[in-house]
Amino acid sequence: MPNMSKEKQPMPTQDAKARAKNYSEVALGYTTEQALDEAQRCLHCKHKPCVAGCPVAIDIPGFLKQTAEGDFEAAYQTIAQASSLPAVCGRVCPQETQCEQLCVRGIKGEPVAIGRLERFVADAHLASDSRAAEKPTPNGFKVAVIGSGPAGLTCAGRLARLGYAVTVFEALHLAGGVLVYGIPEFRLPKAIVQREIDGLRALGVEVQTNMVIGRVLSIDELLEQQGYSVVFIGSGAGLPRFMNIPGENLNGVYSANEFLTRVNLMKAYQDGCPTPIQQAKKVVVVGGGNVAMDAARCALRLNAEEVHIVYRRSLTELPARAEEVEHAEEEGVIFDLLCNPISIEGDENLNVKSITCVRMGLGEPDESGRRRPVVIPNSEFTIECDCVIMSIGTSPNPLIKATTEGLDTTRWGGIIADETTGQTSRPSVYAGGDAVTGAATVILAMGAGKAAAEAIHAQLSTQP
Repeated sequence: MPNMSKEKQPMPTQDAKARAKNYSEVALGYTTEQALDEAQRCLHCKHKPCVAGCPVAIDIPGFLKQTAEGDFEAAYQTIAQASSLPAVCGRVCPQETQCEQLCVRGIKGEPVAIGRLERFVADAHLASDSRAAEKPTPNGFKVAVIGSGPAGLTCAGRLARLGYAVTVFEALHLAGGVLVYGIPEFRLPKAIVQREIDGLRALGVEVQTNMVIGRVLSIDELLEQQGYSVVFIGSGAGLPRFMNIPGENLNGVYSANEFLTRVNLMKAYQDGCPTPIQQAKKVVVVGGGNVAMDAARCALRLNAEEVHIVYRRSLTELPARAEEVEHAEEEGVIFDLLCNPISIEGDENLNVKSITCVRMGLGEPDESGRRRPVVIPNSEFTIECDCVIMSIGTSPNPLIKATTEGLDTTRWGGIIADETTGQTSRPSVYAGGDAVTGAATVILAMGAGKAAAEAIHAQLSTQP
């Protein structure tokens, strides 16, 4: 008999006051007892609505059944057939708006905690599995993957398992893309990411770091001189956007990308870090997405006394995951909603001293379906601060576009690619993830990488 509890097992977490001062993972994970109990809440519906909500089509009822039976390794292998990064997705995938949103148990209660159970079985596998990966038989084709983020790693893993010689080219000195430079340690431990990458290396994937494609090598050189049959572009969206308001060039104004890269990749919170970051006392983060939550929570851990989130819409329209907003509130982040900055003020040394905002109301819905923010006249107010972090979105880096002939892009720099296959306007060049869509979620990037790998295999498997 299934467990008919209307509520999912709560996720154990660190105490809010304690965790706001450390970088250890906030969510502690289910115990075996909790995982068994939660997995038994699945009703195993014949039409499997949850699978339709998963961008990589994991057999969710299958892995939940195996988890409920206590066969955690079988559950992991079921997930791994569709996903190259189970331990990552179990932590950062927005299941509440995807698979869990379609769970039948959510109609009269809370859905099954699919994401938490995915994390549990992935962690169980990583803790116990010591078997060396079996390298597939080489098929003679070489594929180049640009970028080692979720899209690139997923594409590389799928192709490696099919016998392709895959080389991943990463511009930074560590592989992982946004998983290492963007998402904080307290949400996604970097040891987890490294274990996933090590698993791909064991399959034969070669990872070359400090390789800026478009500078060290071009896409044309990869195809014409280096012997690669196909190139997949998964270079992400790392170009930050700004508001173009007065004062954005003052000392103490960061893009969220720079701020998080210094903290997560360069470990700026450690003494003696070669790329330190300002130890601000009062911080304002502009934006309302997951990146904004990450920046605000990192600022707290850098000993800020006061951290504000300034967002121009209301809590209902806030795009960040509800769990991340809840954690930020618990840790003491102040939310200034229905507000929008109009200028940043500096002192005589050109250091940030305050930010001026206006109050906003909500009008008719815009093209995204959210109500359009409207300025309330004569509503200006000032927040004193010594650091401002802009987290209002990113665009794809223009380098590949500028150095590759015949590659069609959108006006904002995204590579134009077929939604189903990832095929671009260049023969033998595919693309997926944030480089195509702009900043989105890890799991959507993985879905694009998986789809492109299948299309690449379909193209190359017909060739001698």
